[in-house]
Parts: sequence; structure tokens; C-alpha cells
Amino acid sequence: MSDQRRGDRLDQPRTPRNLRLRRVDAETFGRWAEGIARGMGTANFLVYMTLILVAWFLWNTLAPANLRFDPYTFTFLTLVLSLQASYAAPLILLAQNRQADRDRIALDEDRRRATLQKADTEYLAREIAALRIAMGDVATRDFLRSELTRLGEELDEAAERRRKLERRQQEREARRTAGAERLDEPRDELDGDFARDGHYEG
Repeated sequence: MSDQRRGDRLDQPRTPRNLRLRRVDAETFGRWAEGIARGMGTANFLVYMTLILVAWFLWNTLAPANLRFDPYTFTFLTLVLSLQASYAAPLILLAQNRQADRDRIALDEDRRRATLQKADTEYLAREIAALRIAMGDVATRDFLRSELTRLGEELDEAAERRRKLERRQQEREARRTAGAERLDEPRDELDGDFARDGHYEG
């Protein structure tokens, strides 16, 4: 099943069916190819390659003629650089294919996680909506505070009204008591009762 899938992939070379080649561990070779491609893409490789080329030119130009192994036109150097380029390109492509495989797996995993997070978010949104609906009939803390404040003000007003009524009743009682004392006093000429009334009672 895996061989059939591998044969259908466009990023892998197709092997002839009638030619049996020794199989190489793709994972090990791929790691090795990625290491080489990663090393070729660094500044150290460029610096060392430049130093080797300069030394090559200087040796084959300034050294004695019998010690030069690649005289001018540098045919051997051209062959070496061609071989390097011919091997570097497939190694880089193999590293890119492996990176593309990893990116595809990471993308599938991200998509799966995003789907799970979306489902969790929708579930939480439904639960929050249900809680809001259920909390619609429940008294909140601010509502209770406002109601208690209103009840306290009403109680204060009722107590103030009660005090005013008690004060009025005390005043009425005081007036009634004062009126009763005045009525109980004997009428005589000394207090001026008869002069006040305008006639004498005999």
C-alpha cells in the first residue's frame, strides 16, 4: 500500500518496474542529503570554497611548471565544479522534498488542531449562551445592591415619618394636657377669668 502511494507521488522519482535496484534507506540518505544541502547553504561553505579556488588559481599560475597539476584554462577545476554542481542540485532537491513533506504533515496537523479548536470554541459558545439564558432569571450582585439600597432608603423614610408622627402626637398630647389643666383651674376674679369672659357667674 505504501509502495503504491509512493509511486503515485509527483515529488518522488519513478522506478522502472522490470529493473530491480538495491533499495537504500531513504530516511538515512535523506538526513545525509539535508546535512550536505544545509552545509552548502552557509557562509562558511562560500568562504572555504573561495579560498580553495584562490589557492587553486595561485598554485597553477605561480608554481613551477613541473608542479602545476592543472595549467591555464583549468580543465580539471571545471570538471570538479561541474561534478559538484551536478551532485549539489539533486541533493538540494531531495532536501526540499523532505522539507515539503514535513511542511505538509505540519499543515495537516495544524488543520486538524484548528478543526478541534473550532469545535471546542463552538461548544463553549453554546454553553455560554445557555448560561446567559439561565442567568437571565437570576438576580445579579448589582441588582441586589440596588434593591437593598432602595429598601434602606424606604426604611429611613418610614422611620423619619414615624418620628414626625410621634413628635406631632407628643405636641398634641402636650396641647391637650395644657388645655385640660386650664379647664380644671377654678374660675375666680383674681385670675381675670370673669374679665376675660365679660360676665360674672354667681
